[in-house]
Amino acid sequence: MTKRLRPIPKFNSEPAERRFWEAHSSSGYVDWTRAERVTLPNLKPSTTSISLRLPVALLERIKTAANKRDVPYQSLIKTWLAEKAEKN
Repeated sequence: MTKRLRPIPKFNSEPAERRFWEAHSSSGYVDWTRAERVTLPNLKPSTTSISLRLPVALLERIKTAANKRDVPYQSLIKTWLAEKAEKN
C-alpha cells in the first residue's frame, strides 16, 4: 500500500520555500524510497572569513611546515583543522 503524497506548494520566493521546509517534514510530500543518490561534482561549499589570532612562534612554525609541503600556509591550516574536526 503506497502512501498518498501531498502536492508540493508553489513558492513565490526562495526565502518563502525555505521557511516552509523549515516548518514541515518532507516525508508527506516526497517518497524517499524512490530517491536516487547523485553526485554534484561542481558544488562549492559556502565559506566565511574569520579572524584568528595566533602566537607569532606558532604561525612561523605553520609557515615553515607549509613551505616544506609547497602549499600556502592558510591551506595547510584549513587541512589540519578539517582533519582534527573529523577525529572528533
